[in-house]
Amino acid sequence: MSASGPKASPSIGFLTVEENLELGLIGGYLLLNASGRPLEFHCTAPVRPNRAQEILYGPTLAPYLYGEQIGRTLLTKSKSQPLFVCTDVEAVLAARSFVSIPLAFVEAADQSQRSATRNRLDSAHRSTPPPPSRRLVEFQLAQQRAAVPADHEHDRDEVLRHWHGRAADLDLAEPFTRLHEAIEEAQRGAGR
Repeated sequence: MSASGPKASPSIGFLTVEENLELGLIGGYLLLNASGRPLEFHCTAPVRPNRAQEILYGPTLAPYLYGEQIGRTLLTKSKSQPLFVCTDVEAVLAARSFVSIPLAFVEAADQSQRSATRNRLDSAHRSTPPPPSRRLVEFQLAQQRAAVPADHEHDRDEVLRHWHGRAADLDLAEPFTRLHEAIEEAQRGAGR
């Protein structure tokens, strides 16, 4: 591929998982160039753990579903590799063990509302308590609090280097709004 191809364009990934009470978990992945224009969008089919998985996986179910099953799938199926990936769902950080791309949790402005929804889902679908937070290394990224898994602490430096080098004008919270709306639209389109 030539230097002007999509792989040469520096991009940032945004990865999330929506929790739909009727359908299950739906992952979405949006790649943006440094100007904030979309390069790729991917969405998963709904994933719903069965009762046996809930019992057998116990507190490791969320990292498995969000990180390994959904996050890793979306990241490895992408045509382009971004400089780094941001997620607004902490459990997605489990995907970092399966990919070489730096992955950072970014606490979105509406995080408290999303946490309340997650807690309702956890109590409705889970007999075990949600897993404790992974050990994280927190830092400031633009106007948001961010964190990387402690076992990938060097990701913080990579994210900050790329952020200050290419993407400092990008609003980190705004792409998640687009991503959540795109997932909802994709689900409406699939239901037609």
